[in-house]
Amino acid sequence: MNDTQVTLVGYVATQIDYKETVNGPAARFRFAVTPRYYDRKKESWADGATSFYTVWARRSLAVNLAGSVSVGEPMVVHGRLRVREAPPDADGNRRISAEIDATAIGHDLNRGTAAFRRVVRTDVPLMLNQKAAVV
Repeated sequence: MNDTQVTLVGYVATQIDYKETVNGPAARFRFAVTPRYYDRKKESWADGATSFYTVWARRSLAVNLAGSVSVGEPMVVHGRLRVREAPPDADGNRRISAEIDATAIGHDLNRGTAAFRRVVRTDVPLMLNQKAAVV
C-alpha cells in the first residue's frame, strides 16, 4: 500500500468517543503532540507549537482503547495518516484536518508504568480454537 504510516508520541486531549456501528465498534479521540527542542539562546528545553490529530480506532482496538485510556495520559499512536480538507466556510476560509487510522495504540512507558491484561476472546468458534492448538 502507498499509505503514509506515522508514529506519534503525545497525550490524549479528549475523552474517548466509543460507538457501536453497523461495521463494528469504533472509537475516536483528539491527540495532542508537542515537539520539544533545545533553545541554545536560553540554554534550556522549550515546547514547540502543539499539533492536534483525530485518532480513529476500529474493532477490538476500539473496545480495548475505550476500556484502557483516559484524558491526559501519555500515548504512542501508530497508523495511517489521512489529511482531509473541509469545504470553505461562509467567509471562504478552508479547514484542513489530520486524522490517524490507528493500527496500534499504547501507553508511553518513558513517562510512566502500565499493567497489561490480555483479553480472552470468548466469541471464537470452537473449531478455530482447535486448529490453533494443533498448529
